[in-house]
Amino acid sequence: MSAKLHRRPPFRAEHLGSLLRPESLLHVRADLDKGTVQQQQLTSAEDAAVQDIVNLQIKLGFHPISDGEYRRHMFWGTFFPGMEGFEEIKNPDPDMFRMYMPDIAAFTETGHKPGETVICTGKIKHVGSTYIDQWNYLKGLVPNDRIQECKLTLAAPEWYHMRYKEGRAYPKSVYRNDIEYFSDISTAYQKELQVLYDSGLRNVQIDDPNLAYFCSEKMIAGWKEDKENTKSVEELLDEYIKLYNDCLAKRPADMHVGVHLCRGNFVKSRHFSEGGYDRIAVKLFHELNVDTYYLEYDTPRAGGFEPLESLPKNKNVILGVITSKVPELENLGEMRTKVFQAADFIAEGNKETQKEALQRLGVSPQCGFASHADGNSVVRDDMVAKLTLVRKLADSIWPDEP
Repeated sequence: MSAKLHRRPPFRAEHLGSLLRPESLLHVRADLDKGTVQQQQLTSAEDAAVQDIVNLQIKLGFHPISDGEYRRHMFWGTFFPGMEGFEEIKNPDPDMFRMYMPDIAAFTETGHKPGETVICTGKIKHVGSTYIDQWNYLKGLVPNDRIQECKLTLAAPEWYHMRYKEGRAYPKSVYRNDIEYFSDISTAYQKELQVLYDSGLRNVQIDDPNLAYFCSEKMIAGWKEDKENTKSVEELLDEYIKLYNDCLAKRPADMHVGVHLCRGNFVKSRHFSEGGYDRIAVKLFHELNVDTYYLEYDTPRAGGFEPLESLPKNKNVILGVITSKVPELENLGEMRTKVFQAADFIAEGNKETQKEALQRLGVSPQCGFASHADGNSVVRDDMVAKLTLVRKLADSIWPDEP
């Protein structure tokens, strides 16, 4: 665990990366799928849209600038299919999935396929970054002294493991067990982070709804009922934390890494799971070697602030107290009260003052506005109003801080 407390990043006012795509961009992407336009036309539309959303973030006073994830269909991007040893399956066999995994259940219940289905078919090898072009374009839109503030979101390392039934994530002829499989995953992440670091990236956010699944009683019950599973839920969480730590083992000291936990953000604002952080807080905050936790806290389904008592003094939390799912605006005073309540729990756990605890906090929406390209049940004006409220909330607690 790093002994250093990272600041700036993170910032007092944050957002989680994905922002609503303009309709014009969605239309061009749909036309590309139909074959009526060429890739270059889509790229040009993406370039223009990214420039616009970067300018909007700067205008609203945000420092962790993202490209809105405008070049992605889903929030996790194309890290896995971009590696040697992975292949996407267009029409997967439903029997390969753990149907009790919250995202799988949400996709199938609404008649959708379970997201992109990418499986390991051979030895895993990093053969080039699929994020680097996105990053290089983004950093070219901001002044040099703000490049280190810009944020890139990455896929969770266990994303294409947890969702598949025991033995389905990779062929036994390629990897004998999870230890071997995870070893090559972590090596690939190490290379990816180094490539991005060498190009100037200093602010990374890993998006991981899977970690929040360990808070879900429904998921845990499904896991226990699944006779194919060879390990307990607790053992799986331990393995995933080790995987994370191996992925991050070689990151440079000045590269800030945070992890975002939410309970899903599917099309039209649907969530996947429920459950507070209580059952994972100690392991999450003390064993996972990241600097910052971006935590969903906009509804009771995320539980209370009590688990924050376990947050150590060298870690930050960004409180996602403003929802990105519906247009109704939260009350500023009520949001301030929530932040101070959270700080009180952190202070109690560390035997410090509320003022000291506040130094390790920031605020944000609970999740992105468009984890899926189609976006949440809000429009652009709603998104701007929400982001404006985030900035106002931060300014009311930490005046003159970014």
